[in-house]
Amino acid sequence: MTEPTPVPDDAGGGFRTATVSTASSPQARSAHLGRARRHGVDEGTAPRQGRGAGNPGGHGHESEPEPEEATATVSEVRSADDVEAGIVALWRAYGVAREQSLRDRLVLHYAPLVKYVAGRVGTGLPSYVDVADLVQSGVFGLVDAIEKFEPERGLKFETYAMQRIRGAILDDLRAQDWVPRSVRSRARDVERALERLEARLQRTATDLELADELGVSSDELRELFAQLQLTSVVALDELIAAGRGTASLAETLPDDRAEDPVAALVDQDGRRQLADAIAQLSERDRVVVTLYYFENLTLAEIGRVLGVTESRVCQLHTRAVLRLRTKMAEQAEA
Repeated sequence: MTEPTPVPDDAGGGFRTATVSTASSPQARSAHLGRARRHGVDEGTAPRQGRGAGNPGGHGHESEPEPEEATATVSEVRSADDVEAGIVALWRAYGVAREQSLRDRLVLHYAPLVKYVAGRVGTGLPSYVDVADLVQSGVFGLVDAIEKFEPERGLKFETYAMQRIRGAILDDLRAQDWVPRSVRSRARDVERALERLEARLQRTATDLELADELGVSSDELRELFAQLQLTSVVALDELIAAGRGTASLAETLPDDRAEDPVAALVDQDGRRQLADAIAQLSERDRVVVTLYYFENLTLAEIGRVLGVTESRVCQLHTRAVLRLRTKMAEQAEA
């Protein structure tokens, strides 16, 4: 019998169906029927043309014995071997043509490698380093690896590309670092020396012991510490957010020009209580309080408005203030 087999086309991007003949043994027929049922083709359900005894004219439809050869469409089923064959064909086409469209298809196929390598590199980096930036740098390394890879050497591309991607990410990180590589190297040497000393002494090592371990003098060690201060830069957001969840620096800095909501609420409530207390005063007391505190008139000017002496206005003012204090105290106790 025959069954179709997916075969990669010349460009490696698609598949065409080729028919391969097999023996009509019971085992082969059973395997074929199993594949046919998975694709919606069941035994005895397909109509077949033929001449039957129930049709005197010989024109009609009836069942015939199962044919020796049958074809089931399985071009949509792509196994791992099919994908590998397509990638090999794509590499072959790219090696001949070197077209950007073929290179882009290779980049899309191997893009998960970039995310994997970026995640591995970003594990030991500070939290303020964005993994998306590492992925962006790694994509350039992947493109460079595709352009320089030579399939005829028989090497595995994934192993070669991972090294190029990692190198591109590290190069970008070094370009953004403001500390020279020599200083970084000296900092690692000091850290290792401290670990060895503290493990051997079972206590905190002194500067003199550290200098002896490094083989330098005390003055050279102090100068080295001054250089290593550049490597001790910590993001201010991390210090502020320590023990406070994920609060950012902007959420913790006070704004001196912003209005305090608690003070505003207290002031609003005090104004309401004062207005209620003033409303309960006599008419003359209300006039004195209004002219003195809201119109900013002097006692002499208020006396001329009311037609009384300045001393009398002072008495009215004192009486109004005492009454307001009493009423405000009563409202506070209530």
